[in-house]
Amino acid sequence: MEVTGSPVKFALSNPWRALEMAVDGPLHPGGKDATEDLLDRAGVTEGTRVLDSGCGAGISVEAARERGASAVGLDTDPKPQKGIVRGDLGSLPLGDSTVDVVLSECSICLCSDVSVALSESRRVLKEGGRLAVSDVTVEGEVPSGLPDPLVDALCLGENRGRSSVLSEIEERFEVNSVKDHREDILQMRDEIKGKVNYETLLTLMGEEGKELLDGINELETAIEDGKVGYVSVVATC
Repeated sequence: MEVTGSPVKFALSNPWRALEMAVDGPLHPGGKDATEDLLDRAGVTEGTRVLDSGCGAGISVEAARERGASAVGLDTDPKPQKGIVRGDLGSLPLGDSTVDVVLSECSICLCSDVSVALSESRRVLKEGGRLAVSDVTVEGEVPSGLPDPLVDALCLGENRGRSSVLSEIEERFEVNSVKDHREDILQMRDEIKGKVNYETLLTLMGEEGKELLDGINELETAIEDGKVGYVSVVATC
């Protein structure tokens, strides 16, 4: 879908910022509670060396540090704060076998080559180190009618089902635990709907708004049907 009208174009010019304003906490299903659970499952405690690969604003880096871990964040567009560096998930600026845990929440799906990103995570992990990832899953076709910026922001650009995500990880790691976050993604959807009356807003925008609303409704149906989901995985080298 090509967005041409100024109101919609403006709203979608920075969908990450729009989501940040609508969601209280980290921009992934389950928020900080899901992060804490993932850190628990990965055994992040005092002294654990953690790399948060694709750290965004660094919220999970801080969560790891609050446990006494030695945590560093990496992002393609890092915020100006201590302990967060610029880098790419497909070419991590770390030596071999240097960290205990690689954390990656809703970011590996943004890589152009997921296999390379996973291989890089394996390279920097010590023997017995843990990969702790969460990712969006899409079963079947990506919902149509959504503009490209929103598709990218919601990590819907690739048809990667749950089995595909697990298969990619199992090629390089031994999977220890898998958790589906259906309730978390439904709660996040409801939180956004409660704060943004986008149905009324888009209806007022005529045909352009109706097309976008149709795409959002299709996405909501896909979430309800389990075709769009969210999964977290902890695996060991």
